[in-house]
Amino acid sequence: MNNDLSKLVEAVRTAHADIAPTYAEYVQLAFAIATDCGEAGRSDFISLCEPSPKFNALHANMLFSSALRTGNQNVHLGTAFHLAKLAGVEIGFKFQGFTKPFSSHTRVSTYNTANTVDQAHETSDRETEANDAPLHIGSEPYTSLPRLVPGYPWPSLLRDILGFADNAEQRDILLLTALTALGATLGKTVRCLYGMHWIYPCIQLFVIAPPASGKGIMAWLRKFIEPIHREIRQQVDLAMKQYRQDLAAYHALGKEKAKMEMPQMPKNSMFIISGNNTGTGILQNIMDNNGTGLICETEADTISTAIGSEYGHWSETLRRAFDHDWLAYNRRTNQEYRENKKSYLSLLLSGTPAQVKPLIPSVENGLFSRQLFYYMHGIYQWINQFDENETDLEAIFTSIGLEWKKLLNLLKEHGLHTLRLTDEQKQEFNDLFSELFTRSTIANGREMNSSIARMAVNICRIMSVVAMLRALENPQPYQYQASSHPLLTPDKEIATDNIKDGIITRWDMTITPKDFKAVLNLVKPLYQHATHILSFLPSTEVKHRANADRDALFEIMGNQFTRAQLLEQAEKMKIKPNTALSWLNRLIKKGLLINTDDKGVYTRTHVCVC
Repeated sequence: MNNDLSKLVEAVRTAHADIAPTYAEYVQLAFAIATDCGEAGRSDFISLCEPSPKFNALHANMLFSSALRTGNQNVHLGTAFHLAKLAGVEIGFKFQGFTKPFSSHTRVSTYNTANTVDQAHETSDRETEANDAPLHIGSEPYTSLPRLVPGYPWPSLLRDILGFADNAEQRDILLLTALTALGATLGKTVRCLYGMHWIYPCIQLFVIAPPASGKGIMAWLRKFIEPIHREIRQQVDLAMKQYRQDLAAYHALGKEKAKMEMPQMPKNSMFIISGNNTGTGILQNIMDNNGTGLICETEADTISTAIGSEYGHWSETLRRAFDHDWLAYNRRTNQEYRENKKSYLSLLLSGTPAQVKPLIPSVENGLFSRQLFYYMHGIYQWINQFDENETDLEAIFTSIGLEWKKLLNLLKEHGLHTLRLTDEQKQEFNDLFSELFTRSTIANGREMNSSIARMAVNICRIMSVVAMLRALENPQPYQYQASSHPLLTPDKEIATDNIKDGIITRWDMTITPKDFKAVLNLVKPLYQHATHILSFLPSTEVKHRANADRDALFEIMGNQFTRAQLLEQAEKMKIKPNTALSWLNRLIKKGLLINTDDKGVYTRTHVCVC
């Protein structure tokens, strides 16, 4: 049988054929060879995969190793020969072990646009199952995940940060990381009313990427906020020094100290909170800093280990912090009880695909819906790490952080800033999330409903950060009388006399129409990144999920398209025609699409199923 495989490899090489163009077929090919040939079939598997334009030797080897470990006794070497035949490879011999085609992965190379949608639906169940196969942890989507508003002129501080990115993905990561870090520092000074609750710009971001992919650039933003952290720690050091002096003086009083109160140890305040911590430890850190802080970890395993410990109530703490809920702990040893009525904790986290599940075991765990996700593709070529200019980015970001700290002091002096959306902006916001809610329900059942609901909260938080940064571009942002379109105005409930006297402690904040559109344009890309991460977790609602590739198909088609256009785009994305038509039929039945003129033209209805 190994000799037959060698002949197949030779035939495929001669034909320069890609016999596994989709991820489902790629996986089945690995299982087929691993099952019947074991480790001896690795080199032949690699050779069969090499003609693919997306071939990556490292990933192929990882997939084959996984197939060897897990195994699938229902898939045998005949599948490899069947895939070759479907790709048009002429095999000049008969494979003895091949008995019947592997029909559940039949690939259709041509299609008839006259086929009805109903006919496609009747014959595509197995096709759909193949395309909806769960992605192997560490795999990448066949279609590149979308970028985040490329080329948009964000407020100047963000542009300065993004200017250090080497590529589009780094730019995206720096954007999200900067928004998270900035939101954490703004803390209680900026807010927005959403769902009858005040929400503050506290974001929980999780960037996932294969090892050595370049996600380490997130550490630059740690340098950005270190000046704030250092100032707090310097104040703690001074307070501790004074405490030790006061304590020594207290003990020197002898019998007289009974008439005096013992000095109290100062709070151990900090802004950057370590992820290598216990549940009680993290709670104490948050409370010592009046409910604010940022957890910044470049390895998700650090937090996963803490969550897995018996007393590390990490998961609950992160969930409560997202909702600005109260936090409390009770120590039995000294009967100490502490509580914080409001929490403003942010999370900046990165890790590999394999680190997702230990931190978030399932969709039902509330952490998944509360976090923003970004998936960064692996690096497939060598990148020169020697900078001819010898730029010290750590020093640069520290310098930017010092300037930001000065602006923060200005903000705090002027009190509370509240983002106010116009009625038109609220309507556009609701229309977008209504459409996304419907789209997700059709694709993934109810699994993503909570994520979309909480993504709306995160988008409001991002809007408040962007609006604040844009307002600060004005050299005198609080001189509202001097501008025809001020972004900061006194709160309407401030008394007129107080305004005349310049006693203004609350400000209304406006987001520009362009910034509003730009932030809204983050929604769908972030949704697609989240659906890809969803594929790493066990399914709870639906047997077969829509992966990021297939979800992207109808996003590309827009609000109106023809059947022929749909099939043409499906072919470009390596999605089977019958599967695309099956999905079209499902969207029609759900009421999201209608056949406009009975001539194969389909239009979105924007029906909300909330």
